[in-house]
Amino acid sequence: MMEQSRRTEQVLLVQRLKRLIVSFVFCLPMSLLGLLLMLLLIYNSFSVFSLHLVPTSPIQSTLSPTHLQILHHQTSTSSSESDSSLLLVVKETSLGFIQKQNVSSTRTERKMRRFKRRTELTSAITQRLQVKSRQVFKTKFKSFLSKSSCESLFFMTWISSIESFGDRERFTIESLFKFHPNSCLILVSNSFDCDRGTLILKPFTDKGLKVLPIKPDFAYIFKDTSAEKWFERLKKGTFSPGVIPLEQNLSNLLRLVLLYKFGGIYLDTDVIILKSLSNLHNVIGAQTVDPVTKKWSRLNNAVLIFDKNHPLLKRFIDEFSRTFNGNKWGHNGPYLVSRVIARINISSSSDLGFSVLPPSAFYPVDWTRIKGFYRAPTSETEAKWLRKRLTHLRKNTFAVHLWNRESKKLRIEEGSIIHQLMSHSCIFCNSSSLHLS
Repeated sequence: MMEQSRRTEQVLLVQRLKRLIVSFVFCLPMSLLGLLLMLLLIYNSFSVFSLHLVPTSPIQSTLSPTHLQILHHQTSTSSSESDSSLLLVVKETSLGFIQKQNVSSTRTERKMRRFKRRTELTSAITQRLQVKSRQVFKTKFKSFLSKSSCESLFFMTWISSIESFGDRERFTIESLFKFHPNSCLILVSNSFDCDRGTLILKPFTDKGLKVLPIKPDFAYIFKDTSAEKWFERLKKGTFSPGVIPLEQNLSNLLRLVLLYKFGGIYLDTDVIILKSLSNLHNVIGAQTVDPVTKKWSRLNNAVLIFDKNHPLLKRFIDEFSRTFNGNKWGHNGPYLVSRVIARINISSSSDLGFSVLPPSAFYPVDWTRIKGFYRAPTSETEAKWLRKRLTHLRKNTFAVHLWNRESKKLRIEEGSIIHQLMSHSCIFCNSSSLHLS
């Protein structure tokens, strides 16, 4: 009974305290009551939007080698040093400049982080570093030509990693020298101008074939062309390089300026040469022809043959600099040469001194049908078609563009068109390159 009495008294006491507190609150002036409520709201806001920051180490770049390609090294060792630059190709999704932190995100914070990433992406394209002299390209290039007797001058570009240069790319060089043994090849590449690149090319140099891997000096190469100002704007970050890999667009521009400055023959690394190109001058190849008008409907820039200072090349370079768009595939490459020449009428083309060759010259098979060139015949009907196709190719075709984007994973079957073309164009014919998987 006593225990129950104590509990009853405690309950009554709590009830009296509640009534007392309520009475006190309602007796307060309304202004004071409002102030208390406001303080409670402020406290609640601070508790909701407060950030718990975890201490972090200094921010460091976490770009992986697979997402980072060095495109250009340049500097000056003179007393009045010029700005050096290192162009970097970066996938925005791989940026590691901002470390993940254990924070509560708000819309404002997310916007700030996106803005910071965009800013860092732009700055990453034009990092300033001290490297070798700008005179290296000029000196090395001229020294090579002075020591070499070149019947023809070929250019190729490789602005990817050296690891991605495989047997198929090497075979392009092989077929080039098969029909042009006294020519010179300038392989413009950051990744190849090293001991490993020299080792890859050693089978050619051991045969006395003349090939020079060399890092591009864009400032020197682009000088005194409209590409020079475009490149300066790129380094300053005044426009976006776009979503298309920058190295792809630099290659499109580089081939044009190299031919304009020095003249010669440019080849993509997915081309097989079938016969000598020495008798071709100032030509570009059509990729497709309109079936009704029989006129070309699209050109391509995988094979270009032009004299030094050719006016059409200048128009190409000016068009690139004026209409550059890094977000549209082909806009600065095949579509560019097509646009420029489409604006030139037939009489002007003869005045400018160039010719458009039919698709059979360099692009005898469309990219949508390239798979058929890699397959061996499975019937007598297919074998008959293959023999007829080979006869036509050997008669009318100078080179075959292999459309590497579509064919790089295709297996070369023995007896296929590609296998037989390679057997015809090889230098190291006992190597495994004829049986690529």
